[in-house]
Amino acid sequence: MNILSIAIIAFAVLETSNVLMLYFMPGTKKGNGVGVFNAYEKSKKDPEVYAFIKYLINWIAGTKLIFIALLIVILFTGDYITKVFSVGALIVSIFSFFWRLYPAIKKMDKDEQISPKGYSKTLGIMIACFIGLFTIALFLFLVVFNKS
Repeated sequence: MNILSIAIIAFAVLETSNVLMLYFMPGTKKGNGVGVFNAYEKSKKDPEVYAFIKYLINWIAGTKLIFIALLIVILFTGDYITKVFSVGALIVSIFSFFWRLYPAIKKMDKDEQISPKGYSKTLGIMIACFIGLFTIALFLFLVVFNKS
């Protein structure tokens, strides 16, 4: 097993825990639970809005599940090139967080719409660490461990 496979497995396990939280404990403030958003509790007062929020939560969980399934297929059937490009795609796609989601959650944090205060910074650091770890794994695989 190579370092790219290990990175893919680690990410798939982490994302699986997030999917389980979204499906079974969406209001939690751990992982990807939406309990950090003050609007989640407020939405429960309006059945129409709450139904919409629950739909979006399950949509996100389902999308993550598709992503995990594809990673598992790549893990078991992908060759060297497929895994290299898959990890590259993970880096680019995870980096997209900083384009739209980070500015939005940073503003919500500033406007005291999420708790705990400072969560946006914690989330930003966590996402940056994912990108960094995948980049290091890709570098190690291509430069250090793959001397042909």
